[in-house]
Amino acid sequence: MSDRMDKITARQRMETPVESRFRGFDWDAEALARTSENVARFLGTGRYLVIQTALVIVWVLLNVFAVRLQWDPYPFILLNLAFSTQAAYAAPLILLAQNRQDNRDRVSLEEDRSRAAQTKADTEFLARELAAVRLAVGEVATRDYVRRELDDIKDTLFRLEKLASDGEPVRDKKQKKVTDRKRPEVAVSSQKDSE
Repeated sequence: MSDRMDKITARQRMETPVESRFRGFDWDAEALARTSENVARFLGTGRYLVIQTALVIVWVLLNVFAVRLQWDPYPFILLNLAFSTQAAYAAPLILLAQNRQDNRDRVSLEEDRSRAAQTKADTEFLARELAAVRLAVGEVATRDYVRRELDDIKDTLFRLEKLASDGEPVRDKKQKKVTDRKRPEVAVSSQKDSE
């Protein structure tokens, strides 16, 4: 009695699954779905239409002209029954194939969305990095700037050499006037002496 009460109590709880009545019948839902999808694909081909048309023509010709083989006389009731049975199975197979295709499309769409989000994030990161590089490049001396500065230093050194060797004032090319430059005197500190 308590066993029966335990089963009733267990069945009333939602987390306990109801035992199946078909314990010996185990089927693979994925294999069935794949098979039905293949059948539905075949039903949508021109090859299937040619085969079905040939069967219908042979069926009608045998039942009209072969008097001894007339298993389905003129209204072709058996042929209509065969088509009805085929349609009864074809419609669910096609719907099942469409549902599986919808599931694949949904998964593909989710993957595309996540890939697009990742691509957008990568693009934004690269744009920020490119902006940082542009800012850093703006602070870096260019080749023309360094060349101009070196030319100025070279001209200054050349003038200083000439001034030191001649003792005469040197004309500055840029200022177009005569300048008298003297060497700056360096003051020697007396800190070393006092130490």
